[in-house]
Amino acid sequence: MTQTMTITAQAVAELRKRTGAGVLDCKKALEENGGDLDRAVEWLRGKGIAKAEKRAGREVKEGLVEIYHHHNRKLAVLVEVNCETDFVAKTEDFRALCKDIAMHVASAAPIAVRIEDLPADVVERERRIYAEQVAAEGKPEAIRAKIVEGKLRKFYAEAVLLEQPFVKDDKQTVGDLVKTVSGKTGENVVVRRFVRFQLGEGV
Repeated sequence: MTQTMTITAQAVAELRKRTGAGVLDCKKALEENGGDLDRAVEWLRGKGIAKAEKRAGREVKEGLVEIYHHHNRKLAVLVEVNCETDFVAKTEDFRALCKDIAMHVASAAPIAVRIEDLPADVVERERRIYAEQVAAEGKPEAIRAKIVEGKLRKFYAEAVLLEQPFVKDDKQTVGDLVKTVSGKTGENVVVRRFVRFQLGEGV
């Protein structure tokens, strides 16, 4: 059952505390389950999200720095992906993940790894622009905030690495891909950082 009422920040925070899942995953789980926390927990576990996220607190000191270099030598990416052990860092699944993320960053040009990494002024600027757009469109005031939040979610999906649809399979996000590899390896897997260089950019 899809929930139409507003899901409170407190409910999302409580679900995050109980499952360790991300903000958007928790919000969707609550919406899909009428705001019922227990059912939302089960929903997240059923999708394997809670189980993967429970590893999030475990320390990650191993991993790889992957390099993507475009064939025309005008675009390059460095990405650091961490895991818990050197054993996992050497596995085919982990190495493939690192290569896929580096290639994705080259193609999709995200500006941050995760939503919380976005500069606050960037988020507020986007929120302000969307609020002005919605007001100019004459939308009813009662639903403007919800429309703005929807536009922000779309912005996150365009700008944030873990929220972007994966370029090789747009039915899943990069975050979903990371969780899948975490599930396969049984370790916490974290995309730490990336840098993307494109010739002439910023000149």
